Amino acid sequence: MEDRGAPLGPYRATKLWNEVTTSFRVGMPLRKHRQHLKKYSNCFTAGEAVDWLYDLLRSNSNFGPEVTRQQTVQLLRKFLKNHVIEDIKGRWGSENLDDNNQLFRFPATSPLKTLPQRHTEIRKTSTEYFSKDKDSIFKLRNLSRKTPKKRGLLFSQENTENISHERIINEDQENSADNREISQEDVEEVWRYIIMIYLQTILGVPSIEELINPSQVIPQYIIYNMSNTSKHGVVILQDKSEDLPHWVLSAMKCLANWPKSNDNNNPTYVGFERDVFRTIADYFLDLPEPLLTFEYYELFVNILGLLQPHLERVAINALQLCCLLLPPSNRRKLQLLMCMISRMSQNVDMPKLHEEIGTRSLMIRTFSRCVLCCAEEVDLDELLASRLVSFLMDHHQEILQVPTYLQTAVEKHLDYIRKGHVKNPGYGQVVPLPTYSYCQQISTQEFDEQKISTSQVAIEELLESIVRSKSLSLKERRRKLRQFQKEYPLIYKKRFPTTESEAALLDGKPTIKQPMLSLRNAKFHSLRY
Repeated sequence: MEDRGAPLGPYRATKLWNEVTTSFRVGMPLRKHRQHLKKYSNCFTAGEAVDWLYDLLRSNSNFGPEVTRQQTVQLLRKFLKNHVIEDIKGRWGSENLDDNNQLFRFPATSPLKTLPQRHTEIRKTSTEYFSKDKDSIFKLRNLSRKTPKKRGLLFSQENTENISHERIINEDQENSADNREISQEDVEEVWRYIIMIYLQTILGVPSIEELINPSQVIPQYIIYNMSNTSKHGVVILQDKSEDLPHWVLSAMKCLANWPKSNDNNNPTYVGFERDVFRTIADYFLDLPEPLLTFEYYELFVNILGLLQPHLERVAINALQLCCLLLPPSNRRKLQLLMCMISRMSQNVDMPKLHEEIGTRSLMIRTFSRCVLCCAEEVDLDELLASRLVSFLMDHHQEILQVPTYLQTAVEKHLDYIRKGHVKNPGYGQVVPLPTYSYCQQISTQEFDEQKISTSQVAIEELLESIVRSKSLSLKERRRKLRQFQKEYPLIYKKRFPTTESEAALLDGKPTIKQPMLSLRNAKFHSLRY
């Protein structure tokens, strides 16, 4: 499968499923295997499938290097359940698949899933939502007092010149035209209109309504999330019943500030940290829906295609806007959760919370489905959610801050309406959108160097996975190492500089004999003086 994201648009998770299954079906090597004194052709072992699919997922931008072998095994079990593969006797449907030498094959049926039909009633143009004149008076609240002063997107020179020219025209006409009264409905619909325009521009889609119904964009949520924040940018809820329970907040604060928060009032028994973490996890796992809500699933899944190094800034801007759409209680929970797990994963003093899994991997595995999942079962939910949570952990401070440029755009658009230059919130002149570069351009030499270094690291990780694999037999491991040595001799030589180091790993004799020491003929000197 090529290293690219699935195309943006509706039902992207289904499209990605079809892409992965097709790539697996086409690329997975098939060969003869012997089992129980019988020969089977055109098949593969579960361990071979895990190796191949693991490399595929890690090299694909939709999943990335955070994918684990256990997640790959889980995906193969779903392949078996959905009849993408079957065992050598034609059985499928159960999830009885492990990382071992069990034989499987491809069935004759197609593994592709059909795309659902979109409902035509939600296919409206955005202007239909902004077509009514409003007569009641509403004064826009000054949100800038509670909005953190963060750097927004910069206007281009061309747009700046247009704004200056329009300002001169407005000043000339201001004395001759009476200002129009702005209603609360005007304000709310402008918020909806502006944020949808920005999302469409950032995501680069022909119509944002393919990803989200305009009725799902609730202006009251956006205004509240931007105006009611603490000095750290965290949403402050007026209704405390929607907030996290006090005992959950105390537990999260304890782990986020560990060990400084562990004063004399807290117990100090062995395993205390694990019990506190389990308490927090149980609360979030019992929530009725994920923090990003079911209705925004399609929107966030489409952003996963932007989680690439050269599109990092675009992904941050898109997620920043999408998180404003959340109900305030969900946004607050998301902010506090991301802050906690980010601090815990970076805290070198944090005791080990799991015997086999590192803290960062444990955070992602535990809370991924609490953040993103579909109302209906989707086979790639776990992998997609893990990818998104990992990105949120690394960039949560930027993603969950308030974008000041959005408020500026709304105020300018309302000013156009007030002065009569725009009749309705969704028609006519729109405030110029800021233009910005998605990434800093680098030279061809830097690109080649990065490409080589990144590829070499991935190849070294592949060799290490072969070396440390517990599912491979000694014979199978030898075969894979010989194949790797043939393809990448320099990397292999770096890992095994001598035949003794290789023999120590394989518990055998060196495969290449050392040259025998050549003994020089002894020279007998005369004893005569």
